[in-house]
Order: sequence, then C-alpha cells, then structure tokens
Amino acid sequence: MSVKTVTADILVIGGGAAGLSAAAEAASTGASVLIIESDLHLGGQLVKQTHKFFGSKDEYAGTRGYKIAGILLNEIEEHKSNVSIHTNTTVTGYYPTDGLFTAMRGEDEYFHVSAKKTIVASGAQERLIPFPNNDLPGVYGAGAVQTIMNVYGVAPGNRVLMVGAGNIGLIVSYQLIQAGVEIAAIVEAASRVGGYWVHAAKIRRLGVPILLRHSIKKALGTDVVTGAIIHELDEKFSPTGKEAQIDCDVICLAVGLSPTTEILSQAGCTMRYVPQLCGYVPMRDRFLRASHPDFWVAGDASGIEEASAAMVEGRIAGLCAANSLGLPVDMNKLDEYEARLAALRAGEVSAKIREGIKCVFCESW
Repeated sequence: MSVKTVTADILVIGGGAAGLSAAAEAASTGASVLIIESDLHLGGQLVKQTHKFFGSKDEYAGTRGYKIAGILLNEIEEHKSNVSIHTNTTVTGYYPTDGLFTAMRGEDEYFHVSAKKTIVASGAQERLIPFPNNDLPGVYGAGAVQTIMNVYGVAPGNRVLMVGAGNIGLIVSYQLIQAGVEIAAIVEAASRVGGYWVHAAKIRRLGVPILLRHSIKKALGTDVVTGAIIHELDEKFSPTGKEAQIDCDVICLAVGLSPTTEILSQAGCTMRYVPQLCGYVPMRDRFLRASHPDFWVAGDASGIEEASAAMVEGRIAGLCAANSLGLPVDMNKLDEYEARLAALRAGEVSAKIREGIKCVFCESW
C-alpha cells in the first residue's frame, strides 16, 4: 500500500504561540507552510490563558492569552493561501536517511511529510512527581486542569490542593478561585515562591495559605481523591517528620515542564542538558538554527520560558528559515526581534534564562 506524502517549503511542528508566530512570519514571505498540531485546534497553551499577559506592547501586554491566540490565528488567515493546517495530527518520527517525517492524523490516517526546512515548536510536557496513590482519579497536571476549566467550562472539583508555587501553580490557583473552586493550600518544596510576586500576592489576599518547604507525601482515597498528606521539608528537601492532612477532592501538580525535543534528537541535532532551560535542548545559533542545517527551534522546545518570548523566537525562526530558502526576506527585522527578545529577558527574573542560553549558543556552525 502506498503512503501519501505531503510536501511544504517549511514544516512547523506545533501550533502554539511559537509555532503560529513562526508560520505567520514564514508565510508572509511567500513560503508554503505546513503546520502540524497534535491538539484538536490551534493555539496551544494560549487558548487556556484567561489572564492578561505581561511583557511589552509588541507581545500584546495587557491582553488575555486566548485573545492573543485569536490575533495570531487572524494573521495566519491573512496568508491562508500559503498555509496548510493539520490538527489532531502527531509527528511520530523523522528518518534522516530519507529526510522524511512520519505523521498520524487521529488513529486512522498515516502519511509522510517532506519539507525543505523544519521549525520545531513542539512546546513542553508537564512533569509529574511520584507519591502513593498518584494514579487516583482527581490527580491532575495543571495543564489538564486549565483545559477542563478554561476550554471546556467544567470545574475539576470543589477543593484543590495545589502542588507548586511557580507561575503556573499561582495562575491556575487564581483561575480556579475565579471559577468558584476553593484552594485548600499551595505547597512549595523550595524556600521561596517561584512565580511572580504579583500572582502570589493576589492568592494571599484571598486567604490561601502558601506553605513553603512543604510537599505532598501521599494522596488519600480508595476510588477517588478524598484528601492528601503533606509534609514539611528541610533545607536538603528531606522530610522533617512534621505532617498534616488536607481535605480535598483534587490534587493539582504544577511542578514544572520539560522541553519536547525528541524530533530534534532523531534528526541528530547536538543536544545539551541545561537545568536553567529545564531539560535537553538543542544547541542553536543567532538564527535559532540547530546543528542540523535544515532545523530551527522556537518556544518551549528551546527552553522553558514565557509565551511572550516564545512568540518572538517563532518570528526569528520563521524569518530565518524563509531566508535560507532564498525567499525575499527583510533581514533587518532580525535586529528588531532580537532587541524585543533581549528586553523580555532583561532583569533579575530572567537571569536563569540568560545563563542557560549561554550554555547552548553557538556563534557559527
């Protein structure tokens, strides 16, 4: 049986903030762009975000995330003659000997993709932590809670224990409160809140305790979650013996993300484990090109960061991938995009990101 092959100048893997920005930028130069997104719709994490973004005017500061998704989708629509979209489709592999990708739409349609250039904007996967009964119904990742609540309009439960006080844990906690769900407590293993203080302050003003140097020991319940045991940690993150029981019907894990980079590894790109970027990420040059000459990276696949930075990285990758094809590209835009990215990464909060990028930056290949 013959297998259909779909072709494009530029394949964009991922239809979130970085992928849509990359696709819009590349399509504006006349490149034929194929977007492959595993979800049922484009927009990625943006469609779940009901809060207003920080950043700069260029990255839609003050605009709610789901509205930013709409802005990017409208831009894609302006160049629809150059863009093909496959949703509910997963890129399952890359075969260097043939230069072909394999892809699966749903559970029935298998096909190949042949692209001259590829932008990997595949985002990230939620991390989970092991503890007894973590397979009970009622234990969710924070992304799942946002999907259930903000996409489908269903409250995940009545009383939630949030594990993790980074930006995701704080923002999802606030969104749950807005939806009428009680937050029993937020526990954080570190000695300080990892997210922005403005988010933490909103939570504290609403009376939600944030317990630092605490983590979950086990979930309680037989068929579903009925509570949790939490314990205090010392400076080496070892339990001190002080425990408490929390009554809840949902345990939400917001304990970090890992870049989704398997396709880059399959392509033979040089990878590095960089803790500041939260996992294995590709080496890249100024143009966000990986060591493989036909692969670019943008967004969380290049290191976990804010969506505002992901959008600018998408612009850079789309611009430079199109330029490599000899299409009419205004490369003066690169300076503008780099300046915007530098502004987003300025300050103490982004010091870790700047440090991590130094570990994977390559002057030239």
